[in-house]
This record gives sequence, structure tokens and C-alpha cells, in this order.
Amino acid sequence: MEKPMDELLAGMRAIAETTRLRLLFVLSHGEFNVSELTQILGQSQPRVSRHLKLMAEAGLLSRYKEGSWVLFRLSEQTRGAALARAVVDLLPGADSILVSDIARMEEIRRQRAENAAAYFRTNAPNWERLRSLHISETAVEAAMVEMAGDDDLGNFLDLGTGTGRILSLFARRAAQATGIDQSREMLIVARANLEAAGLRQAQVRQGDIYALPFPSATADFVTIHQVLHYLDDPARALTEAARILKPGGRLLIVDFAPHELEHLREQHAHRRLGVASDIMASWLKRADLRLIEEKTLPPPRSNGSSGLTVSLWLAQRPATDIARIGRIAGNRVEGNLT
Repeated sequence: MEKPMDELLAGMRAIAETTRLRLLFVLSHGEFNVSELTQILGQSQPRVSRHLKLMAEAGLLSRYKEGSWVLFRLSEQTRGAALARAVVDLLPGADSILVSDIARMEEIRRQRAENAAAYFRTNAPNWERLRSLHISETAVEAAMVEMAGDDDLGNFLDLGTGTGRILSLFARRAAQATGIDQSREMLIVARANLEAAGLRQAQVRQGDIYALPFPSATADFVTIHQVLHYLDDPARALTEAARILKPGGRLLIVDFAPHELEHLREQHAHRRLGVASDIMASWLKRADLRLIEEKTLPPPRSNGSSGLTVSLWLAQRPATDIARIGRIAGNRVEGNLT
């Protein structure tokens, strides 16, 4: 028997159990750690961990470690990934057990969002100081400007704009500049900063990074600066950002490289401890974006091993990708910024 057949049979055997079907269904909605999955299914951690291990070994799930957390999501590239997606599509979404699972999942997401919102409300006035604790923002901004190039930026959008700093950085080069953020407190600070800088062509609006208030294919340049590590589903946010890009439009992403600073979860509401290059590559591929440049900025020597490395990625929507934009818009799933 050929290897592909073996892989398919192994995946089918790994799926053939009620709890595993429930796990597949939940993980089709996003990534979760083991503790969250035990809450959703109402089962013991050893039992859930055993099921997850078997499905990961069969190629149905991807498993990766972030500090003390182990996160799971549906695989994307293997034959097991195709099998998992096919099975999820066949599951009866109206089944009472699955409906209850999704209700508990949404409660976990709601709590995440509330925790993040409370953090931003508390820290909005001191945001710039908090963001500069581990790395020089001046160096990051210089790298962003270099990667953006010298051309006019057209219709520029800054997603998760916070205090509006990145919006201010690029606004003078744009015909139109708009910052989007979920936090009203952050937007108050951003508006004050824009007024002080005399940037009348720039504006900020409250909005959901998973459901942006813009038509498809309207943005020339989009930035997402130090936002993804707060999000429940970064891949979905990138797909939504891709939707609003024009063919040939560019997306500039800045976030931390993988690290082990656990205290950032509890003290600063970080959902993930950085983003690895291979993970970003898979997210961009799913969003039908082409990675054209990647750069890393190590922490200052004075911070030593406790500092945070910053990664930058510049991606582009293919110039002939009009048909895919419509497909992405049709497949968009609404959600909440966390």
C-alpha cells in the first residue's frame, strides 16, 4: 500500500471517536490551548490531551509550544488537513452537543476580549511607555519607513492604530490615512495626538479588525503594528486585511519574534508569545498574499537575553488577484478584536 493511503487511513482512524470529532469542530473555529479545550468539552485534561496527541500524530492538527502553553489548530498543508476540513464540513452544526461546545467557546473568546479591553482602558495614557519597555520604537519605525519605500502610499490604513503613532508616521505620504481600533480610550489618545501633529488628512475610527468597515480592494497600503500578539485569531485578521487591499497593494506587519517572557500574558494581555517566521508564512499564504521582504531587529545589548526581538514582514497582493478578492470577501467570518 502506498504511503498516501497509509496517511489517509491513519487520519480516518484518528478521527473515529466522538470527542475527537468535537475537538475538530471547535478547532475549525480557531486555535486554543489545552486548558481552554478542557473547559469547552467539559472533560479532563489528560483525556483531552490524549485525543489531541493522537490527532496531531495523524496530521490532522498542528501543535506548537509558546512558553508554558501548547496551542492546537487544524493542520493546513498535509493530507490530514484536507481530511479534517472535509469531516468538519460534514458535521451537523445544529447538533445539540456541538452547539453547546460553540457556546462555551464563544464565552472563552468573550472573556479574552473583556480582559484585553480592560487592559487597554487602563494603559491607554501610558501606552508609548509600555511599548518601549523592551525595544527601541525609533529603530522599528526607521525599518518600517525603509521597507515602505519612497512612493506615495495612496489610501493608507493602520489597523489596531492604538495611540495613532504609526498612522502619524505615514500619514503625510498618503492621500487618505485612516486608523482603526476597537478601544475608545485608545482612539481618544490617537485623536489628540493627530491634532497636536497637525495631521488633518488623518482620521481614526472605531472598528473590528476581523470585520473592517471598508469595501474590498480599496487600500493601497496597510500596516499592522504590534497587534497580532493580542489577537485570538491572527490569521483571520490577516485575511481580512488582504480583502481590503487593492491588487498590487502592500501589507506591512510588525510583531515580536518568539520569546519566553510569560509575564507578558498576565501583565500585558499578550495572547501569544511572538510570531515565528514559518507561522507568518503560512498565514500569508492562506490570505493569498506574497511575502516580498522580511527583517528582524534584535533587542538592545543593554537588555541582553531579556529583550524582545522585533520582526517585520512586507507582503503584497498579486496584481492580477481580483477574482480571489471576491472569494475572500465571500468567505469572511465576523469576530471581535481581542
